Amino acid sequence: MGRVAPARLVALDAVVERRRRGARMRDLLRAAPEMSRLTPRDRALSSRLALGVTATWGALDLMIDSHLSGGRHLEPRVRDALRVATYELCWLGTPAAVAVSQGVELVRSVSPRAAGLANAVLHHVASQDAMAVDAAIERVGSGRTDLFAPDAALASGMPEWLVYQLLASCGTQACREVVLAQLEPAPVYVAGNPALMSADETLRRMRDAGLEPVPTELPASWSLASPARLASSGLVGNAVVFPADLAAQVVARIAAPRAGQRMLEIGQGRGTKTALLQSAALADGGFADVVAIDSQEGKVRLAASRMAVAGMSGHVTSLAYDGCALDQPGLPAPLASGFDVVFIDAPCSGTGTMRRHPEIVWGLERGAVALGRPDSLPVLQLQMLRSASARVRLGGALVYATCSLLSQEDEEVVSEFLEGPEGERFELVSALEAPGILALDEEARAFVAQNVDHDGTFVTHPRPGGYDGHFCARMIRVS
Repeated sequence: MGRVAPARLVALDAVVERRRRGARMRDLLRAAPEMSRLTPRDRALSSRLALGVTATWGALDLMIDSHLSGGRHLEPRVRDALRVATYELCWLGTPAAVAVSQGVELVRSVSPRAAGLANAVLHHVASQDAMAVDAAIERVGSGRTDLFAPDAALASGMPEWLVYQLLASCGTQACREVVLAQLEPAPVYVAGNPALMSADETLRRMRDAGLEPVPTELPASWSLASPARLASSGLVGNAVVFPADLAAQVVARIAAPRAGQRMLEIGQGRGTKTALLQSAALADGGFADVVAIDSQEGKVRLAASRMAVAGMSGHVTSLAYDGCALDQPGLPAPLASGFDVVFIDAPCSGTGTMRRHPEIVWGLERGAVALGRPDSLPVLQLQMLRSASARVRLGGALVYATCSLLSQEDEEVVSEFLEGPEGERFELVSALEAPGILALDEEARAFVAQNVDHDGTFVTHPRPGGYDGHFCARMIRVS
């Protein structure tokens, strides 16, 4: 009998907790006291295992079930342990002998009598499934595959229907890059908070914390070569930096108000984008007057608290309000008049952020992004656009953004809005004309420009070593 590495035990505990509670895996890992007791190397392995299992959940079950005779039922914790071991065999490149041995011991730790079954199943996974995944990854990476969707699904552990959606929306080459990016950890980016301190002081504090910050193309923005220490550094909790994907930071620049302007943010969430919007306004000379709404009161309270810590609360009003009711009578006083900028950070599938939020991969339902269904995301997104347009002053900007890769949530929503009665008053303009982009230096503007489509929308998708997938369209009210 061998000894299970602590990293695998911690990963298994997180997988079990997620199955029981339905919580986000990253939140579970941050809150797990056992993670802090692991070495940095073991923390990285535990995170890769737990996040990877979450992202490939359905594919792992298909593999495991294919090696069970007669539809044999597995105890939930035994299946969880087999999921961890199967993921390691197929996607982490651990030598098969090590992964099988550790997987058997992991199963034994929860059910000694199931060790023999685990040994048989994992040897089949190693000799069949792991080899098939490796071959699919090689074909996707080389570009030589004729059966792209099945190979892409196997290589990434995604449902095949989702791969077909990505192909239809992004094309083969972009989908190939999304699949390959899904196989690696997402890079970590942070933005500084000019309301508290200078970029130079922020940089010094990050270096002192051992984060190894590397400047990005944007001002006061860095990628972190050693992000494992970020949570314990206190820099996020004290609002010195805001973790935000680089493409998301560009979206905030496109939506950003000028100093002193009045802005409505729809979908405030935890308030990260609010802080980025105010940071861009400060670069223009002063705070903007931001009214931010979200439909969930808990998020509103959290965002208000974060704004206070960030030194921005005097210039941000956070409200719980329905973003689809902004064209109705009887609005609260902060929402009643017009705004220079209305920014919709729309609820979406999140398919551009699947590396960071692995629950999306197997948790997203096909019907949620289906066109024509009254309860689908595209219908909700269009309704929000139409409602929010009523709050834009003449000459003001209406900015619509998602972190989705799917055209039915992005270009098609904007197109349908512009073709409708509310959209007749608006004109789609280039993201490069946004004040927050024009204020950047030449190098930063060139970086943004390489991701601006022919119609002026900002569009990105995940690539190996790169930022996430985001969409942003900027419209001006002309009548």
